[in-house]
Amino acid sequence: MVKEMRSDLNPFSLSKHNSVIIKFAVSFLLVGLAFRLLISGSFRFSSVVETSIPANEETKPESLMASLPAEEPASNDFEANKSQNSQSGKCDLFTGEWIPDPSGPFYTNQSCLQIEGHQNCMKNGRPDSGYLYWRWSPRGCRLPKFNPKNFLHLMRNKSWAFIGDSISRNHVQSLLCILSQVEQAVETYHDEEYRSKIWHFPTHNFTLSVIWTPFLIRADIFEDMNGVSSSEIQLHLDELDKKWTDQYRNFDYAIVAGGKWFLKTAIYHENNVVTGCHYCPGKNLTELGFDYAYRKAMQLIFNFITSSGHKTLAFFRTTTPDHFENGEWFSGGTCNRKVPFKEGEVNMTDVDTMMRNIELEEFAKAAAYDLKKGWF
Repeated sequence: MVKEMRSDLNPFSLSKHNSVIIKFAVSFLLVGLAFRLLISGSFRFSSVVETSIPANEETKPESLMASLPAEEPASNDFEANKSQNSQSGKCDLFTGEWIPDPSGPFYTNQSCLQIEGHQNCMKNGRPDSGYLYWRWSPRGCRLPKFNPKNFLHLMRNKSWAFIGDSISRNHVQSLLCILSQVEQAVETYHDEEYRSKIWHFPTHNFTLSVIWTPFLIRADIFEDMNGVSSSEIQLHLDELDKKWTDQYRNFDYAIVAGGKWFLKTAIYHENNVVTGCHYCPGKNLTELGFDYAYRKAMQLIFNFITSSGHKTLAFFRTTTPDHFENGEWFSGGTCNRKVPFKEGEVNMTDVDTMMRNIELEEFAKAAAYDLKKGWF
């Protein structure tokens, strides 16, 4: 985990971050939202809000059994849940709480080969497992447990793409782990660094892709696989990364995400001219700030999606909070929590708030434009 954070974060830009996230559970929230929208069929462009779920005390599976709230289990019948939620008119997947789930996860590091060595918490010495026994419970509606068989049935002859940084890669890995219980995917492509990949499920003719493009816009990155930089990143604020835009028309569903890579030191280019930078002391360039570049990128991304003419069902996943508390990975920060925060127990940092506001503002503009075209 620390090795991965070295690649994704800049120590000079993240001094105020102290919130925490566990990627495993976020992927379940993401999949839950995907199913809600797949079943409703009423949205063509949707926003996914990240929910942080850190933990702060020892939790054992047996103790979770006793603390499980008394509630009627959600049905796996998607049509039944759809009918109930439509009647209440109060279903908001983003408002709710994490509750104990004694049924546990769909997979572990022992049952899924997609989990890489450096991601394997148990193999790398984590002694507890209580963090695996939680599920998201939206307020006012029931979220059915993900059903891989139903998912593959719905995705027959379709294609999905996760487009973004390492968080997107982790979501793909989680989805592959779940779907492998029904059908094993065949890897049909990978780039030289094994960051972008394509899998095919032959029985269902379903294609799943992950495209590694941490900025989503054109970026010249001079980092090795360990995150060691030999030069500043060169960001072109008026060009999208063709690695994903050239393939966009191939996708029926796309989950697009950016975020924390914009906090790295970078030189900004517009119209083939250097216009400024973010954290580049000694370069004699105007400090424009990461927020300037992030807003430019959001505008480009949303304009491309709404103007593409291809009605991909596009989800935008907002940036993730930090993984560490009481410091960063380089300054004594820790990831020691074991149960989720309750509402009101943690506040967003200034940087997280700034990025979120940019995302929401630019998304609202794109959604309003999309509404005029009759896609909603």
